[in-house]
Amino acid sequence: MKAQGTRNFIIFVIVVIASGWFGVWVDSLLEGQQAGNTLGMGLWLVLPLLTVIVLRSFAGDGWKGAGLAPALRTGWPWYLVALLTYPLVTSIVLLAGYATGWIDFSNLRLSALGGVFMSLLLIQFVKNIFEEAVWRGYLTAKLVQRGTGDWALYGIAGIIWGVWHVPYYLYFLPDDMMYTVLPVNKITFAAIAVVSMVAWSVLFVELYRIAGSIWPGVLMHAVEDSLLNPLVIDGYITVAAGKEIWASPITGILPTALYVAAGLTIRSIRRRRSA
Repeated sequence: MKAQGTRNFIIFVIVVIASGWFGVWVDSLLEGQQAGNTLGMGLWLVLPLLTVIVLRSFAGDGWKGAGLAPALRTGWPWYLVALLTYPLVTSIVLLAGYATGWIDFSNLRLSALGGVFMSLLLIQFVKNIFEEAVWRGYLTAKLVQRGTGDWALYGIAGIIWGVWHVPYYLYFLPDDMMYTVLPVNKITFAAIAVVSMVAWSVLFVELYRIAGSIWPGVLMHAVEDSLLNPLVIDGYITVAAGKEIWASPITGILPTALYVAAGLTIRSIRRRRSA
């Protein structure tokens, strides 16, 4: 990176890390807000994207590598990958949970879950434009331009992505939703979630790099939020006590390992193409 690029990258990281804590401070000044839908939470989500727009438009970064073009002509298979990866991995986890007796399906109604999924998908698609334009369209793009090695890229991008989420887990996320996913204290939950995001970054980074566009990532992120969150948080399935760390579709070791494997498979395809 040139000096200007390094300066802008540092500004980006500082704003990203500070945005959630700024939101927490704003919420501390306000009363009567709905849990999970506060002004501070909105600031946490929007400020990183506004920073990217300013840095790209007015601070010399430009829009090269932002991945805003859909790249449908060459990248359409990766939209299918984006659409199917989370449902496929979740199906494998649910089958494993059924075989071991670790997951209770007594409340699962596929028609109801499908309706919830479809009702959330567009909303989550729009919301995840804010995330993917930042994490892949800026952070990943800048690290790639710098020549960062793959493993360092996954680690740096995943840690920054995860640390940005820490205020969400500690303050914005309602306690009952957290305990449904993983019954631990908030600090432990945040630490596990950050590790999960470092692992997930392998998949999201590689999908962005091979597709040359943020849009498959936006779609995949929307599918993830629309499927996994209601499946677990709304109680369609229940993971046996003590087995959440292994079989939770959101934070479990089994699905996380499968997402890493999917990302590394895409990486191998990308490397063969560029050889």
